[in-house]
Amino acid sequence: MSYFAAAAVRVEGGWSADEVSLRGATDIDEVADRLRDVEPDADLSLLFVEADDAYLVILRLDEGEDLRVFGSDSAYAEESRLGALLVGDLKTSVTGVEDGDEPRAAATGGDEDTEQPAVDPEADPVGDADILADLGISAQKLLALCGHDGMLPADVTAEICQVLGCADEIEELREV
Repeated sequence: MSYFAAAAVRVEGGWSADEVSLRGATDIDEVADRLRDVEPDADLSLLFVEADDAYLVILRLDEGEDLRVFGSDSAYAEESRLGALLVGDLKTSVTGVEDGDEPRAAATGGDEDTEQPAVDPEADPVGDADILADLGISAQKLLALCGHDGMLPADVTAEICQVLGCADEIEELREV
């Protein structure tokens, strides 16, 4: 299974990005160490892992501590060794749907920015959906992006990075 792993780190002067190799990583702590190594003094470090145009995992470290993880679909853990390493231990399913509610789009008058696409009923997002809430991407928005029909993990990463202000840095990594 192919993957793209990009770290976006924020320091006083703004954002920088670097591709991160996850080859040979043996556990989630080693992945966190590789993220820390990108910029040890970063106040915020994010790692976006996109796999086979199907799965997205976001890891977050604040000042190098308190690892938080979100995965777009728990099935990634069953599909690959890397998926098992990144999301295999996550027990918290986050569908964004209350018990008894059906996932659906909330049409609020035609404004594209306020319509929330339905959460993909085939996906089982796991982990901390609020991982980016303090950065302007609410759990509902993150789940909507991941569940939007036709959105690839790279598209979701691009949308998130646009809001965060590090889209150009991540895009440069893709062009290399």
